[in-house]
Order: sequence, then structure tokens, then C-alpha cells
Amino acid sequence: MDVFYFSAGSSVYEIKKEEQGWVMEERPTPAPFLCLAADPSRKGRLYGGTFNEGLWISNDSGKTWMPAGSGITHNRVMSVAVSPTEVKNGYHVVWAGTEPSGLFRSEDGGETWSDCPALLDLPSKSSWSFPPRPYTHHVRWIEPDRHEENRIFVGIELGGVMKSEDKGASWEDRKPDSQYDCHALTMHPRVTGRIYEAAGGGYAESFDSGNTWKTVNQGLGSYNYLVHIAVDAGNADTMVAAAAQGPYEAYDPARARTIVVRRENGDSWSSVEHGLPAAEGSSVFALTSHPSKAGFFYAVNNRGFYLSDDAGKTWESALADWPDYLKTKRIHGFVMVASLD
Repeated sequence: MDVFYFSAGSSVYEIKKEEQGWVMEERPTPAPFLCLAADPSRKGRLYGGTFNEGLWISNDSGKTWMPAGSGITHNRVMSVAVSPTEVKNGYHVVWAGTEPSGLFRSEDGGETWSDCPALLDLPSKSSWSFPPRPYTHHVRWIEPDRHEENRIFVGIELGGVMKSEDKGASWEDRKPDSQYDCHALTMHPRVTGRIYEAAGGGYAESFDSGNTWKTVNQGLGSYNYLVHIAVDAGNADTMVAAAAQGPYEAYDPARARTIVVRRENGDSWSSVEHGLPAAEGSSVFALTSHPSKAGFFYAVNNRGFYLSDDAGKTWESALADWPDYLKTKRIHGFVMVASLD
């Protein structure tokens, strides 16, 4: 059974499809989570990062939580990721990113952590700055390579995409034509070398594992503030992204105006409307795609949970009774745990 998790307010929500249709269950968290990750080989194993209360771990799909072990030296955990390929001591390797920028690695399911200090030795580090808190910056996204376990990418907000080829021991600085205000990264589950970036300045892509990049914003118009991105498992050249005209319109449901945009086979971006809520009052969507089913995309925001089975061309609302209190919440962290059947 495919299971989805997202966080909003001080709760994690689990969505799954049962005989009567899609159902959602709310589970309280010890603090508001900014990010979520799941271990695909351990049913119910979740990791959640908070702004001031560190990283938390659940073994029962969010019913109960415990603090992660020692070694993460900052309490603001802004990103967390589980390696899809590297397994140590029976756990998939876990990565946590912090504010101020730091990257930490665990090989024992979060009991202990080691630092990756070379990330902060990059020449561009002196220019990193997060505009709302310009005195600092953070690791906004962590993307372990799905095809090469030694390679990992991190997105610094605001600083750019950094790459390591040796599990974080050393780093390559941001490359020309990538985007500096990195919000999200993803890779294709079957095509090696492809990496996709959603950023405050639009979209960038690489075909050679991040060695060279190209920014492609044709068709975005004023909606060139991208926050999330997902790629079709059946076509590495089909992707959808969550777009706004800027940060003011992206996050707060009270003033939000966001859309989903789509790009296919090298064409320009175009907006998608069929089956999705109106832009006005819609905060930015969190997006994911099925790792093995071609054409399946999923989206969640303050207005509901939506799915597409035609490569993002049309969408439908999967949950008819969306709680009113979620309509005022920003969504953080959207994780899919695909069935192993």
C-alpha cells in the first residue's frame, strides 16, 4: 500500500487508500515540523525536523516520537533525507541539514551523527544569506543521488546547489547556470545523471550529475518563484512544479496565489488548472511522483490532496472532506512511501 505523510501546524498527517477510498489521519507532533523523511525499508520509520527543537524520530508512522541522538550541533533542522541506496547497520543512511548551514550524517538510524564540515569551506560560503534572516542561511534541501551512493547534493537557501562525490567529505561549489535560491531538488528514479532544481529564480536542470546546468524559465512568466518539483517516473523530460510570483504570495494562505506548472519534452512551461483549486487562496503545493508508476503525480496544499494519473495534465481531489483548519495552514514536508509489493 502506498502511504503519504505531510506536516502542518503541530501534527503529521497520514494519507492512504483503503477499500472505501482515500482516508487521512492526524497525529500530534512534539513541535511543528519543517521537514519529513521516511526510511523505505522500515515500515513507519519517520524523521521530522523542527525550527528550534532539533530532529525527532518515529517508529510507528507518527503515533509516538523520540528525539534523535547526539551529534547535530544546531537545533534548527531545516531539511532531512534518507538515502535510497546506502544502508548501514540495517538502516538507510540519514542526512540532516541545519540553520546555520550544516550537514550531518547518521549510519545508525539517528542514534549518532557526524558532521560534514568541508561544506562550510566552499569559496561561495561568504555570500550565503537567507533574505528574511540575512545574518544566516541554511541547508534547505538534501538530495542523495539515487544511482550513486557516494554522491549527494545540498541546496543552500540562499547560496546554491553544492555537490559531494565522497559522501560529504569534500564538496564542489555551485555551478554556472544553476539557481542560487535553491528550494528543492529531485532526481529521476531510472535515468542516471538527471537532476532538477526548483528555486526562487525559476528552474534549472543538469544532465550530467550536476557538472553543468541550464536554467529554463520559458513560459513561467511572472510565476518564476518555484518551491517544489516532481518528475514523471515514465519520462525524464516531464515534470511539474509549484509556482508563485514571489515569496509573499507563496506561503501564507491568507494572501497566497500559487499554481502548478508543467513542462514536457523540452517545451516551455505551461500552467495546469484542470482539477486543481483556484490560484487565489492556494498556498504553494508540495509535490511528489510515484517512483515506479509512469504518469502518477501527487500534490498537497492548504486546499486539499490531489492526484494525477496522466502525467500532470489533469488532476482530481482525492479527499472530499478536507478539514477546515488545514485551509489556514502551510504544508511542510510531503513524503511518499511506495508499496514494496
